Amino acid sequence: MKTPAFILENTLMEGKKMKTPAFILENTLKDGKKMKTQAFVLGLFGFFLFCTFIHGASAETNCERSAKKVFTSSHYEAQSDYWLAIAKSWHLPSSTQRLQATRTANAELREAQELIRDQREARLDLCENLHESFYHPVINPANFVNHIDNPYLPLVPGTIFTYETETDKGTKVIRVEVTDETKVVLGVECIVVRDTVTLEGVTIEDTRDYFAQDVHGNVWYFGEISQNFEEGDLVSLDGSWKGGVDGAKPGIVMQADPASKIGKTYRLEFFAGEAEDTAKILNVGGSATVPYGMFYNLLKTEDYTPISPGAIEHKYYAPGVGFVLEIDPETGERLELVDIQHP
Repeated sequence: MKTPAFILENTLMEGKKMKTPAFILENTLKDGKKMKTQAFVLGLFGFFLFCTFIHGASAETNCERSAKKVFTSSHYEAQSDYWLAIAKSWHLPSSTQRLQATRTANAELREAQELIRDQREARLDLCENLHESFYHPVINPANFVNHIDNPYLPLVPGTIFTYETETDKGTKVIRVEVTDETKVVLGVECIVVRDTVTLEGVTIEDTRDYFAQDVHGNVWYFGEISQNFEEGDLVSLDGSWKGGVDGAKPGIVMQADPASKIGKTYRLEFFAGEAEDTAKILNVGGSATVPYGMFYNLLKTEDYTPISPGAIEHKYYAPGVGFVLEIDPETGERLELVDIQHP
């Protein structure tokens, strides 16, 4: 049995090899300084990342946030349509039919997802061009008049404009009638304009638009009821909206002084996912000839919508007349004024 003296002696001898409490404390303090330094550096780096994230989040506009949320909504809607198509396929009588329905659903989903991505990018690009954080026009009914006499978009009740274009499906005729009807939207009394589209004599669209002019001369677009037909049957109201309902907001379809707004991009309407037409004023002063006649000092705009990425229309307005010509810059297709009936 080892005596206490032996244990003590050997303990002292081993103490030469073992780190003494003083040695341990000394090195612990040194290591502590290193650990504190490392912790400080890591903390500083984390704070830098946090600030960068916060700055990036705060730099993002509400317009951009909205564009991304519409993308998310559209994505889930496409997924919903896909799974509904799959559910319907299970009620087909044969496996061959079910397989074909599944393939069709997959193809449509891929196509929808590609379009949705393009729409997101188009909306984000538009946010940059508009230079706005969010869109919320203030509408005061007291600031509107009961007539529309803007030189580039006069809308006199009883006037009927007729336009024609040739498509790969035949002749399309658009009849625009400025009615004597009115519609109150957001407290503003609007003039109702009926827009009827026929293809080879068959009605494919029948729309009622609501317009009003403010005291400055800007013409505002307050909404529309758009009826879409196929083979004579009403199939949808796609594109319909009304200012003040479900977040829909009116826009300016004609500036009071477009010559002073060259290069300006503005919203013609806004109802997220349904009506997002915008326009950019390109120039004032050109001329054009259409079946109804030759016009000078034309206002030219570039109209587009992020709902249909890449689709652009150049529109021409004549002073004292209004809209006279539309050209698709990609195909050259023309929609031309062919007749005006005055009241």
